[in-house]
Amino acid sequence: MTVRRVFIAGMLAVLLAPAYAADRSALEREARDVYNRLLASVPLAKSLSKDATAVLVFPKITKAGLIVGGQYGDGVLFRHGKAVAFYNTSGASYGLQAGAQQYGYAMFLMHEQAVAALDANDGFEVGVGPSVVVVDQGMAKSVTTTTARHDIYAFIFSQKGLMAGIGLQGNKITRLKD
Repeated sequence: MTVRRVFIAGMLAVLLAPAYAADRSALEREARDVYNRLLASVPLAKSLSKDATAVLVFPKITKAGLIVGGQYGDGVLFRHGKAVAFYNTSGASYGLQAGAQQYGYAMFLMHEQAVAALDANDGFEVGVGPSVVVVDQGMAKSVTTTTARHDIYAFIFSQKGLMAGIGLQGNKITRLKD
């Protein structure tokens, strides 16, 4: 590599690093804000947070499709109230579907094995590995921390837009490089 290329690459790294850090800071603030609102509005989430090993919060996931669809969002892994890692979720779907929506998603990882699964095999595939239970309003009223026996409890919140259909879907959560 020539000196000029090294200089340009170095300058780009210096110029882009603060923007990258600022994006992570903004993501952390947004994730912490929606997480606190979830805890304030859903008693089961607050109870689970006390026993969870870690909580992975995706404040905004965007999903859209017309026969073929996709979704993407960035999130923060919190341990003991501190941001310790950043992740993204992405997925693809195929089938009879149409629409677009945004929503938030929080995963309460109840055991160390569930946290370890996030980084195993270059990412965590939802539906493969630890058991994931999506908590709806009815379940939130009937599950308690003494009856909670699954690896991961997931809450979906702040849904906006409309997405309808049936089809096949895959979703993967991958740790972002530090």
